[in-house]
Amino acid sequence: MSRGAGKDDQARNRIDWERMLEGVRGLVTYEASLQGYTSFRIGGPAEVLVEPADVEDLARVVARARAEHLPVFVVGGTNVLVRDGGIRGIVVSLRQLKGIRQEPDHVLYAEGGVGMPTLIGYAIRRSLAGLEWGAGIPGTVAGCVVMNAGTRLGEMKDSVKAVRMVDSRGLVADIRADQIPFSYRRAHLPRGVVAGVWLQLRPGDHDQIEHRVKEYLQYRKHTQPLTLPSAGCVFKNPPQDSAGRLVDAAGLKGARIGDAQVSEKHANFMVNVGHARAADVLALIKKVRAAVKKTSGVKLELELKVVGQA
Repeated sequence: MSRGAGKDDQARNRIDWERMLEGVRGLVTYEASLQGYTSFRIGGPAEVLVEPADVEDLARVVARARAEHLPVFVVGGTNVLVRDGGIRGIVVSLRQLKGIRQEPDHVLYAEGGVGMPTLIGYAIRRSLAGLEWGAGIPGTVAGCVVMNAGTRLGEMKDSVKAVRMVDSRGLVADIRADQIPFSYRRAHLPRGVVAGVWLQLRPGDHDQIEHRVKEYLQYRKHTQPLTLPSAGCVFKNPPQDSAGRLVDAAGLKGARIGDAQVSEKHANFMVNVGHARAADVLALIKKVRAAVKKTSGVKLELELKVVGQA
């Protein structure tokens, strides 16, 4: 194909996308780098990146994608690695869905794009306890619900009262927590996008809540590489064991391929020490799994979600 024909195809594709997304009030960007939308700071471009203005705008995007038989991928979680070839179709960022409000009986409602640090700060200022376990988690509320994010102190399901979804048809539906099966690092939700969540918290002493958050954040800073881009834990912990211990026992703490490195603080984290590519991370994962299998006989299962094209 000639260079000119390629440009013509791109122009036609742009016209098609503009027609399909007509009326969307949020930000639409073509061939947008996804590096700034993941905690790993790694990833190729999105064919089309949409940042809906609000829940109604999100519902419009999902409905249009369904009508055109196009996939929708939501970016913004901490456990995602986007391959270097990027993601075709529509990628949705919930960055503009950042509202928080307090409701009766110590309930907070947070839209899906709210960052966990922001939400925890909001709860502290209102002397509401129950989210201290999330200190240091950089992801969004939606991402934390989808993966049932957690630490040794607790997990998302402990506080969820209900979830607002935009389903695969583009319809808004609210689902009670008792209708959602939660498991280790996963919420078994219907197909769709988490637009918001109601969290049942409890009243507490402001200073005590703030102290617990700071104390646990300090603990995590000492034991996890919070100052470097990462996607959190790479592997699920095997039954009655620790993935980090197995990687460390295999002698791979600090191992590096390109700018991807097994953290020297916590061997179940891989960090981006410069300009790592997804290919570097995947090669390092392969190396780690092979070494752990050889030394311990354990086949490590990924907690990290790998998406996109090579």
